[in-house]
Amino acid sequence: MTRSEVANMADEPDLDPAWDDMDRAMGQLFIMGWEGTEVTPQIRSLIEDHHLGSIILTAKNLKSAYDTARLVQELQTIAHQAGHPVPLLIAVDQENGGVNSLYDEDYICQFPSHMGIAATGSLDLAFDVAKATALELSSVGVNMILGPVLDVLTNARHQPLGARAAGDDPQEVSQYGIAAMNGYKEAGLTTCGKHWPSYGDLNFLGSSTDMPIITETLEQLSLGALVPFRQATQAGIDAIMVGGCAIANSEMNVMHACLSSQVVDDLLRKGLGFDGVVISECLEMEALSNDIGVRSGTVMATLAGCDLVLLCRSFSVQLEALSGLKIGIENDMVTMERLRLSLRRVLRLKGNATSWQKALNPPGISLLSQLHPSHYQLSATAYDNSVTVMRDLKQLLPLSNTMHASEELLLLTPLLKPLPASAATKFLTDTMGDAKSRNLSVSEHSHEDHTGDESRRRIFGPGEPRMDRSSIMSGEGVFRELGRALARQRHGKLLHTSYTAHGVRPTHEHLIERASTIIVVTADANRNLYQTGFTKHIAMMCSLLKKSLIVVSVSSPYDFAMDKTIGTYLCTYDFTETAMAALVRVLFGERVPHGSLPGTLRKSRKVQQKSRQAWLVETWDAEKDTRGLNALIDSVRKSVPPGFVSPLCGATAASFELFDSAVHEAHYVVRNSSTHALYGFCSTYCHGTTGYIGAIFVEPSKRSLSIGRSLHQRAIRGLIQRNLTDLRLGIGIPSMFVGIPTTDSDGVELRTWFSNLGWQATTKDPLVHSCIIRDLLSWSPPDDLVKSIQRVAVDFDLVHGLEHFAELQPHLRANSSWETFEIYRMALTDSEACGVVRAKSRLDGSLIGTVILCRHGTQMTRYVPLLQPAEGFVGGIISPIISPVAEDPVKLLQGLLLLGIRQNKAHRANTSHLNVIDSQWLETIKPLGFELLHSFEQLQSKPERWDKMGAA
Repeated sequence: MTRSEVANMADEPDLDPAWDDMDRAMGQLFIMGWEGTEVTPQIRSLIEDHHLGSIILTAKNLKSAYDTARLVQELQTIAHQAGHPVPLLIAVDQENGGVNSLYDEDYICQFPSHMGIAATGSLDLAFDVAKATALELSSVGVNMILGPVLDVLTNARHQPLGARAAGDDPQEVSQYGIAAMNGYKEAGLTTCGKHWPSYGDLNFLGSSTDMPIITETLEQLSLGALVPFRQATQAGIDAIMVGGCAIANSEMNVMHACLSSQVVDDLLRKGLGFDGVVISECLEMEALSNDIGVRSGTVMATLAGCDLVLLCRSFSVQLEALSGLKIGIENDMVTMERLRLSLRRVLRLKGNATSWQKALNPPGISLLSQLHPSHYQLSATAYDNSVTVMRDLKQLLPLSNTMHASEELLLLTPLLKPLPASAATKFLTDTMGDAKSRNLSVSEHSHEDHTGDESRRRIFGPGEPRMDRSSIMSGEGVFRELGRALARQRHGKLLHTSYTAHGVRPTHEHLIERASTIIVVTADANRNLYQTGFTKHIAMMCSLLKKSLIVVSVSSPYDFAMDKTIGTYLCTYDFTETAMAALVRVLFGERVPHGSLPGTLRKSRKVQQKSRQAWLVETWDAEKDTRGLNALIDSVRKSVPPGFVSPLCGATAASFELFDSAVHEAHYVVRNSSTHALYGFCSTYCHGTTGYIGAIFVEPSKRSLSIGRSLHQRAIRGLIQRNLTDLRLGIGIPSMFVGIPTTDSDGVELRTWFSNLGWQATTKDPLVHSCIIRDLLSWSPPDDLVKSIQRVAVDFDLVHGLEHFAELQPHLRANSSWETFEIYRMALTDSEACGVVRAKSRLDGSLIGTVILCRHGTQMTRYVPLLQPAEGFVGGIISPIISPVAEDPVKLLQGLLLLGIRQNKAHRANTSHLNVIDSQWLETIKPLGFELLHSFEQLQSKPERWDKMGAA
């Protein structure tokens, strides 16, 4: 064990004497499952005789919500009666999209996949969907969800993970992963991030007995795949599952990640500082059991740092694992200290997840009945907002506008491995006989489904098990219902057949000749290459025959993302019935598609399009737009990467209105006139002969559409009409965007965007910063610094009230901008919560330094929003000014700030914010304990430049 682990053990309370029983303690270090929808003698024996502490439930265990609640309650009752000191941990995979263990059409709602949620562009929706999912699971007694998926698709186009991951951008994956994690936790479930270190770029050797391999270097992993795990650790993820993969690079050669201390103890625990529960991959997987054997694998996993060893099905293998750990302990390979360390972690997790009162009394159907209406509506909203139209070059959508009533629509769908069937799909399957399956009416009208025996033949990949007929039909049922829905929209003018690896058949050619518009559905075509070949063949035929073609990807969006020969391309991110219903609404114009491409696809689309779409920009109307602007601010604030604080934190619509007679202000919006939602906002100000763009920001999901450029053009036109001599990007009051933010990863991209528009850095040091002391309650100043400040020949005092402003004015006018001048005036007006520290020379009494101090409740929060606390109290140290005649400016600034910090602490502030300070002073303030919070680059331009370009 490491020193930190020993220290953590010392902080934990002593274990209950019940855990001195080695067999009882060992049982808590396993998570096991079984096959069957009833409690079997084997699973009962594991709980009663082997003290198994955690259960994984899969789709093979779960029939309905009612049955699941009954099953979980029975499992907990068995454990309780067997004398378990704590309840069982009950874990389920419920990722949504195509990966759900529990489905019940009456009580459990279907939601989009993780990538589908990311496509909505809404972190709020990600939170709400995760919370709804967790509430449903909690209702049936589940207390752990095996999610969120934190994998980054660094090789997205060839990975089987597909839409289960949020995308290929590490920051975006982090944001949506943490939003989901917080939603799960809000509903009371414990969380488990997966699959450490990454399933995002695996090399497959083909055989089921070969382990997929990660070949990225540790540096590459650290910059990409590990980012979401690092940020989730900081955000409080409860557990992390180690994936079933090998690692082979110049620094590491690991056969099985979950058996390697380099991967678990070194990379995860020491590298990321994770001290939660680590769960191994299932040791029953063929590649691992063939290489190592389950008994040795169990010991290796425990020694590597895993706290829960997963074994999913086989009772004999599970007994083998239990005996392996026991032998490892008896042979002193696994020490009791190591066992107790994992036991403490598991018990801590269980203490946060459940109690016997909760475990034995799941609310079940009564609560699910109350939740279902709102969750059903949330499901529809999520799917409607996830459907993405990536291209519609010939403007074929909506079909209701481009197809004549007499024309026929052809739907071509692949044969896919089925999803767990819903009640509706099972009904379709059960009511179809063999005859109907070969000559099926796709709607109430009698158009034929030209799907013969050959096109119904299932194509199996290497090592893929064959499924019985009912399973195949249940998988086809989703697309059959899609065909029925399309037929209803077309009043029966719908042709539907499937396609396979046999390619384009004469039947397909005949149907294409009949139809005017063809819809081809694909699913992971990059891994099922027959779909790519078939679609390209159909595209060529449509081009020659002058037919309209629409391609819909119902899984990964990467199928034809970059192929512009496919002129109309949509993505749904899963092929559940709910997703297909949303697709139909978009195809026929009942819903406007709002989805956007995930990760770098969204960014590359921006680059490729170089959009110059001109949006209608209107003047800000406080009465009409306040609510919309507050919602926009909230959306932008939540879009910043985890670990960063948005400059808009604490801001409201009122923050942008100065109401100052000396300042001319004009603000602009791009609004949706139908919904009143704001897609973008820009504030401008004029003072004297200088014009300012004080803020410009766009709804995160709309950032590829040239809204920012349209706002910028309108702002420039308004400013150059006022006979100005200078233009500035950024303003000191309101103090949100003093320049363009450069702190997070978007800073470089933002700088390039403004530079391309004609802005350049100011002649002086263009960078200014805001800083923070995060833990003010435990802060204390360095003794040597205090002594050195005391030796400076300066007297400090603190004044309140506007009567002192006249004395400060010469100092402010000589050494600061008009914005700072105004901030000082506002501070002295708020005498209850603000004051000014003055520094006067002992030699001649001249004023050589000042700084504003604010405490909780100040009116300054309107224009300096970072003073608005997210929690606790915030103390403010605002706009320090040092006269150039000061003999020792470094010690003078340190003295002003030291007094400010002490005042903040005396007023019980939790944090102390410093806003703003030039780069030259950063080293000066470090000894006081300040950390960097925000950095801004101040840019400028001349009106003449825009006159020449016509403000374009």
